[in-house]
Amino acid sequence: MTDIDDLVRRVADRAASDNRDLPAPVDEARIATAEEQLGFALHPLLARLYREVADGGFGPDHRLLPLLGPGSSVVGEYLTRREASAEAEHPEWPEGVIPVLTWGCAMYAGVDCRSEDAQVLLFEPNPYSGGSWEQCWFLDSSGLAAWLETWLAGTGWFEEDAFDRDDVAEPQPWDEAARRLASGA
Repeated sequence: MTDIDDLVRRVADRAASDNRDLPAPVDEARIATAEEQLGFALHPLLARLYREVADGGFGPDHRLLPLLGPGSSVVGEYLTRREASAEAEHPEWPEGVIPVLTWGCAMYAGVDCRSEDAQVLLFEPNPYSGGSWEQCWFLDSSGLAAWLETWLAGTGWFEEDAFDRDDVAEPQPWDEAARRLASGA
């Protein structure tokens, strides 16, 4: 089991060493505003990261998004994707999964705030060919803590040298995708 206090400290140390211009962390009022706009609570670990490390600007590759806008933000991206899904015959974005990082090419890392461990999901829409979006959702990590440990260790599939190594776990299809997309939940 991961010591969350230790993990947050190590993430903060790595974030500070990677980026001298980190945004300031957010306060409780900003977390409350984000949760009010989302309509649900952030996973506690994710809230701690924004409250104790920084308002985005750290993490794997392209870095975590800021919590609130202007511009691309966790709340803004989530609301935009949920609004598009609400009217669609085949919704693309499940409720409770917040985009926290963009990988480029319309791909996102999302945290499932409805899962106990905050599963980290990969949304990869590029192979979409119509109909359900379920084939575009992958389980990147069973939990946010494990995902952060992978980043800290430099062993994620997203690392530059990942294709040269045999020990890298690739994201697998998310078995909850069809149910979560169909139910709107």
